[in-house]
Amino acid sequence: MVAQLLRLRLQFLGNLFRQSPRRVIGTVVIAAAGFALLYLFGATLAALRSAPDELTRNTLVLLGSFVILGFILIPLIFGVEDDLDPRSFALFGVRDRSLSTGLLVAALVSVPSLILVLIVLVLSLTTAVSGSRGFLPVMLALLSAVLAVATCVIAARIATAAASLLLASRRSKELTGLIGIAVLVLLAPAVILLSSVNWGRDGAAVLGSAADVISWTPFGAVWSFPGDVAIGDGGAAILKFLIAAATVAGLWFVWDRLVAYMLVNPGRDVVTTSSAGMGWFDLMPARPSAAVAARSMTYWARDPRYLMSVVIIPIVPFVMMVPFLVVGVPIEPLALLPLPVMAIFLGWSVHNDLAFDSTAVWLHFASGVRGYADRLGRLFPVALIGVPLVVVGSMISIQFYGDWVVLPSMIGVSSALFLGGLGLSSFISARFPYPVALPGDSPFQQPQSSGASGGVSQAAGLLGSVLVATPAGVLAWLGFTDNASWHVLALWAGVGLGVLTLVLGVWAGGRVFDRRGPEIVAFAVSH
Repeated sequence: MVAQLLRLRLQFLGNLFRQSPRRVIGTVVIAAAGFALLYLFGATLAALRSAPDELTRNTLVLLGSFVILGFILIPLIFGVEDDLDPRSFALFGVRDRSLSTGLLVAALVSVPSLILVLIVLVLSLTTAVSGSRGFLPVMLALLSAVLAVATCVIAARIATAAASLLLASRRSKELTGLIGIAVLVLLAPAVILLSSVNWGRDGAAVLGSAADVISWTPFGAVWSFPGDVAIGDGGAAILKFLIAAATVAGLWFVWDRLVAYMLVNPGRDVVTTSSAGMGWFDLMPARPSAAVAARSMTYWARDPRYLMSVVIIPIVPFVMMVPFLVVGVPIEPLALLPLPVMAIFLGWSVHNDLAFDSTAVWLHFASGVRGYADRLGRLFPVALIGVPLVVVGSMISIQFYGDWVVLPSMIGVSSALFLGGLGLSSFISARFPYPVALPGDSPFQQPQSSGASGGVSQAAGLLGSVLVATPAGVLAWLGFTDNASWHVLALWAGVGLGVLTLVLGVWAGGRVFDRRGPEIVAFAVSH
């Protein structure tokens, strides 16, 4: 069985060069990038031949951990296609154990796997060749390489199988894409913090602290035990070897059981749910604006294009804080930053809401919905999030800031940014819609369009919100620098201008919606 699966995998590999020239070029580019990465790893590790044993071990643990993590995350986030899916063999009467073993061996015969296996071997043998420390380091390095290869291959197979089982639906794939973006955004503070370290003075200590922690995890133990022997820590080496061996054994058990499950469950079960009633439409009164609000609430709860905004907006302000923390700005004044940033982006998030409806927008015109009702209904989901956010978020921010006298200014400025953004978005979305990803498409897909209407409307919405909040911001600054009584005026100015902008924006947007009905439908049909 193993030999047959190997021949099948080799046949798949050979067929890569019989496909379209574009796919052949893509395969060659991937292979070239992999070998370039292998060369960089080799050059980096060759420079450690004369380095101290502890530094070599720490570098090996950190690099190797990222390799294993990549084997796990790439299939989950990007949904790698599996040519040898265990479910394809469900009708052949193959024994579970024979199939699981054969698929693992066959997984080694592919361009990415061969390159990554070579990287694993280079990393593992680094401990042995750095200083040529004798027979024992070489044997331990070879043992580490075998365990590391097994860990990577089995983990990748489990991740690929899990992705094919759990992420078969389009919505699940979109959700993993959102999670992937959130992970990448959250990595930005780590990169900035690492760039702020004085590596000439503190680099070895930082690497050592991180490697000491990671070396006791399944990601780092397999890379650490040869280096621990080299530095004379035999007890830790034995324990880490046991962790590495137990990790391989546990992964093998999970893979074997997963293959057995997939053979008897070849199809993805479709979960059907029955619901009584019409959801938000039952909760809202029988009014046009309430019906539009119920429809918008359904969109915000189910459409990945809206979910992307919900995921990204809370992360952005905290990423913005990291550079200020790195340069030494105290945490107290920075506590005032996240809420206004979230408020302005939340209010701005509906500046092109009408375009998300696509051709379904004709229902609003065919049913005679007035423009103001459409504008009000679309703002309901954002207001449901934004109003509690401004009130509760202001209290949390001031709690960290430490002076409750500033609370009125915090509420005033944030309200002006949020309500002003909603008012401007109500007008902009009706007057200057621009193409977006169609319903059912990926939220990361941005259609091409001629002109710069999208960039202009986005900039106008953000800059307009800032202008609405400028009076409240000036009064708040006076409260910090002159007299605390200015903070109360900042509250009234911010809330007042925000409400005024919201009312005017809904009124103007409603007028535009009523007047430009044919143009809006034509835009929806053509985009």
